[in-house]
Amino acid sequence: MASLSPDDFALVQPHLETVTFELRAHLFRADQRITHVTFPERGIASIVADTAEGRFEVGMVGSEGLVGTALVLGVDRTPHTCMVQAPGEALRIGAGELQAAMEDSPTLRALLLRFVHTFIVQVSQTAYANAGYSIEERLARWLLMTHDRLEHDDMPITHEFMSIMLGSRRPGVTIAVQTLEGTGAIRATRGHLTLRDRQKLEQIAGQSYGFAEKEYSNVFQFPIKRGG
Repeated sequence: MASLSPDDFALVQPHLETVTFELRAHLFRADQRITHVTFPERGIASIVADTAEGRFEVGMVGSEGLVGTALVLGVDRTPHTCMVQAPGEALRIGAGELQAAMEDSPTLRALLLRFVHTFIVQVSQTAYANAGYSIEERLARWLLMTHDRLEHDDMPITHEFMSIMLGSRRPGVTIAVQTLEGTGAIRATRGHLTLRDRQKLEQIAGQSYGFAEKEYSNVFQFPIKRGG
C-alpha cells in the first residue's frame, strides 16, 4: 500500500476495511469465489496447494504485497488455498471495488500487476528449490523468507507446520531443524525457532534464496525485508 500514489490511494481508501487474522485462518479456499483482496500490514499469508501427497506451500506474502492475485488478473477462483502462517492485521477491499478502481486508474492496475509479476517469480523459485535442493537448504530458504516478513528473530513455528509448508514428512523436517541448529544458524525450542545467524542461514540456502527477493527490489526499489 505504501507504493500507491496519493491519487490511487484515494480511489481505494473509502473501500478499505481493517481486519485481524488469526493463525491457520483461511483467507480463501481452493475453487471457491475470492471475495476480497487483502493487503497484510503485519503477519504472513501462505498460498498452499493440496495434492494426493499432501499440502505444501507454493508462495508467501507479507506486508510487501497482496493476497488475491487472481482477482488482479480478472479471475475470481484459484485451485490454491490461502491460510495464515503468522497472525497479524491487514487492510482488505472487496473484489468489485478493487476491479472498479483498476478500471479507473491505469497506474493502479500497473502497480498491482508488477506485484503479480514478482509473486510469479517467487512461486517459480519455490518450484526450482523443491526440485533441486535438499530439505535443509529448502528449510533455510523458507526460514529466511519468513524472517524477511517478520519484525523479530523469534518465530513461533512447530515442526508439524513446517512439514506442511515444505511438503515434507515431519521426521525429515525434525532432522533438518537439528542440522541447522547444529550449525549455529538457529536455536530450536518447543514450538519456536530463533534465528541466530542470518548470514550462515543464507549460506546454507545457497542460490535457492535471493533471486526472487532481488527481483522484488528491482521492481519496487526497496527490499522485502522489514527487519529482524
